[in-house]
Amino acid sequence: MEEIAKSHLKYKICVSGAARTDCCSEDAMDKTKELGREIVRQNGIVVTGATTGAPYWAAIGAKEEGGISIGFSPASSEAAHVKTYHLPIDYFDMIVYTGFEYSGRNLILTRAADAVVFVCGRLGTLNEFTIAFEDKKPIGVLTGTGGMADEIKEIVAKGNRGPGKIVYNDNPKVLVEKVIEMIKKEKDIEVEFGTGKGGGE
Repeated sequence: MEEIAKSHLKYKICVSGAARTDCCSEDAMDKTKELGREIVRQNGIVVTGATTGAPYWAAIGAKEEGGISIGFSPASSEAAHVKTYHLPIDYFDMIVYTGFEYSGRNLILTRAADAVVFVCGRLGTLNEFTIAFEDKKPIGVLTGTGGMADEIKEIVAKGNRGPGKIVYNDNPKVLVEKVIEMIKKEKDIEVEFGTGKGGGE
């Protein structure tokens, strides 16, 4: 009987939200920082768009908890990231400079993650949501944070495409637990139907 190698991979959880936070609820910053901490506590890595606002708060929470924070930038270099886009470089262990502007970055960002969690949010957040939804990614929505996060349930209902793989909760700890449950189910399916051997054909 072939032994399957144990995976030591951490869960890559993208946090998507508003870079400008005037649409966010008063406690959105605290909730989003706690979301970042919970992702780390539950064996995850925080992945964001390497931007300001809500995703930045999640990155801060991850680093405060001693975890890993990875950013995907729309810029093609660190210099452009800082000088042209005016985006932060602190609270990141690594930034991937995609060079694909915001729309291209959003696609790479969501596809690089095992799941995407949405907080607060404006149109860019909605763009990341529709990508994740179309890709059938596990999705979490931190409700009560304002902006698009509190509109997603209604948007999905009006979209007439089914409920998707979405969980909603206003508690960061509970939401991360539910998201990781979905990730585990996805990974179980991959192991069951995959060879587990990798490599070329």
